Amino acid sequence: MTLADRLLRWLPRVLTALVCIVPLMAVAQQGIPMVNVKATTGGTQYSLTLQLLALMTALTLLPSLLLMMTSFVRIIVVLSLLRQALGTGQTPPNTVLVGLALFLSLFIMSPVLTSVYRDAAVPYMDNKVSAQQALSAAEKPIRAFMLAQTREDDLAAFMEISRKREVASPSEVPFTSLVPAFIISELKSAFTIGFLIYIPFVVIDLIVSSVLMSMGMMMLSPMMISMPFKLMLFVLVDGWGLIMGSLAASFVMS
Repeated sequence: MTLADRLLRWLPRVLTALVCIVPLMAVAQQGIPMVNVKATTGGTQYSLTLQLLALMTALTLLPSLLLMMTSFVRIIVVLSLLRQALGTGQTPPNTVLVGLALFLSLFIMSPVLTSVYRDAAVPYMDNKVSAQQALSAAEKPIRAFMLAQTREDDLAAFMEISRKREVASPSEVPFTSLVPAFIISELKSAFTIGFLIYIPFVVIDLIVSSVLMSMGMMMLSPMMISMPFKLMLFVLVDGWGLIMGSLAASFVMS
């Protein structure tokens, strides 16, 4: 196994450290210092505990985990395409879209996170399993989620590109092939949903443009006239509820 395979294989296991943040903070309050102070002849030396080092490492990997191994990519791409289809410019702003995508991702990933906490974090905090066993248990639900969303042709393409041997079971698929295949599949799904969202708004643009052309108002921007009709249609059909519900239902849970 190459170094890249090992690094990517450890990525999902960092979620266990994230789930254990609160218990670690509680233990630290009970007497384990975050900084060790040691007096020497040359002065005073300060050293960080391993818990703090693991926590800082987990926080640095959190953005990559969020983008590569959860439902965040599909949701944020669909919301961005929806804003472009409405023609509202920067409304809603990026912060609103990212926050909405983040909390919807937490909602969709809640069964996976619950499984990680129940099967990996709790036994490890109760000293029933070792750290290696806890990390292996945390990997299983995340891998199962990614495999359920990944298209077989995308996974086969990356396996062929990387010249990996045929695997006997999904658990043997290397993360170097699974992660890019998962991302490509998520982008395909997001663009498919975005195409379906665009159709009614393009029809409104065509109708408004034809009416303005027939009335001789060629100097008037069709986008300025069609935007209120787009917003009215989106509100009347409860667009936000339909989009959120469709996105949540589009994820196949194994």
